[in-house]
Amino acid sequence: MSAVMTPEQRRRNRIAGLILLAFVLAVFGWTFVRGAGFLARMAGQ
Repeated sequence: MSAVMTPEQRRRNRIAGLILLAFVLAVFGWTFVRGAGFLARMAGQ
């Protein structure tokens, strides 16, 4: 395994990174929405 990355490897790594980033943002956003709704219900009681 060489340390020098080919353009193809770099492109694949960038795509994988974007997928991972999108997944993390989706989970974070979903958790935030769920948490906001939960806090709103708690405050309403």
